[in-house]
Amino acid sequence: MPKANETPRLTVSQLEILRVLWQRSEATVVDIQQALRAARPLAATTIATLLSRLEKRGLVAYRTEGRQYVYRAVLQERDAQQHALVEVTQGLFAGDVATMVSQLLSSHELRPGDLARVRELIETKEQELKKRDDSRHCTSPPTLSSGPANALRPRSGV
Repeated sequence: MPKANETPRLTVSQLEILRVLWQRSEATVVDIQQALRAARPLAATTIATLLSRLEKRGLVAYRTEGRQYVYRAVLQERDAQQHALVEVTQGLFAGDVATMVSQLLSSHELRPGDLARVRELIETKEQELKKRDDSRHCTSPPTLSSGPANALRPRSGV
């Protein structure tokens, strides 16, 4: 598995193979070839080469079943999505999340309910940030043991 700060750059073909593995949990070269046949016909040797490269990078693993290798994704789909988004956000948008979201909303066809879901996600994130901010600014009240010992003694002559 790649380290947290490493971005696993994937080719279109590698990503297609990983999608098959994410959908099926495990698959052989033949299974992957059949799954990709309609959209992208690839030779079994090409798929095997791509899987071998993914395995060397720690993104897939395999077990032997008879004379075949049965592959599974080590890189989780959510991790791949997160790495790709970080790369795009930092690279193309110089870390400007608002501009990236604006570009997404203006350049993609939205389905019914998409905007409502985005609003929910924003509200959830705002609540998380508020809780985090509140916890940073929250100070505990002074206790009897805090401060100088004389601070709690009544002054004489007052």
